[in-house]
Amino acid sequence: MRAAAYREDGTRRRPSDRVRYGETIFIIRPPFEEPDAPQDFGVLYEDEDLLAVDKPAGLPVHPSASYHRNTLTQLLRDRYGRPTPQIAHRLDKETSGVLVCGKTPEAERALKRAFEDRRVDKTYQAIVRGELERDEGRIDAAMARPEQGFHLLMEVRSEEEGGLPAITDYRVLGRRGGLSLVELYPISGRQHQLRVHLAHLGHPIVGDKLYGPEGHGLFFEVLERGMTPDLLTRLGLERQALHASALTVPHPKSGKMITIRAKLPDDMQNLWENGLPSCSTESEVSSP
Repeated sequence: MRAAAYREDGTRRRPSDRVRYGETIFIIRPPFEEPDAPQDFGVLYEDEDLLAVDKPAGLPVHPSASYHRNTLTQLLRDRYGRPTPQIAHRLDKETSGVLVCGKTPEAERALKRAFEDRRVDKTYQAIVRGELERDEGRIDAAMARPEQGFHLLMEVRSEEEGGLPAITDYRVLGRRGGLSLVELYPISGRQHQLRVHLAHLGHPIVGDKLYGPEGHGLFFEVLERGMTPDLLTRLGLERQALHASALTVPHPKSGKMITIRAKLPDDMQNLWENGLPSCSTESEVSSP
């Protein structure tokens, strides 16, 4: 059955019909088929005010057009009931790692203020294509949304051309088989900043469907076809190999700085130990 709107007498409304005050309209739509997502999360730290979870890759944080129940928000409600711990910041669906929540309204407000005031230190780990030449460095490249094209993307653009300042520090933890394991310290917090900066450096994150070596075309291929063996080989990993490994934040009650860590998840550990799929042709990226 296709989605449609009906009047109280059962007749179908046309898209051009005007809605009048006091009318009752019935919306009929097919059953919602929600995509699968992980149904559990680890607890890294918990007390009366603060909860830190280890969010798995593939689990959305908040409800959206595609996800209603399969979200961290709903899992927290299912596990803790009410009052439900409130998430103080966010991670992309495909990014794993540390996420903190306030267990009281006061704790939630204190945590969110800390993020707004930039009194937190974030550390990420990523596996990127190519072996970076320098052991550490700074990526200082302003960013903005593209003026034309796919609106979800961000791109490097100078401040003179409307870009907003964006800085990422990095340190190489290891190199092997055409890959690098890097630790990332975002100084600013632009959308997709780490992914855009690493791609700009010439070393996109393995599994990135928007900023990888094939561009954002893979994003639409996955949407259309699902994750086929061919796409998995071309991507190198089913999700972007990005992990929020540590977060230092003031405790919402005491104000004392607390550092919470999450170990590298199994899928990224396996990628690092075993390398890219053998059929991949994009495993080598030259250093800039």
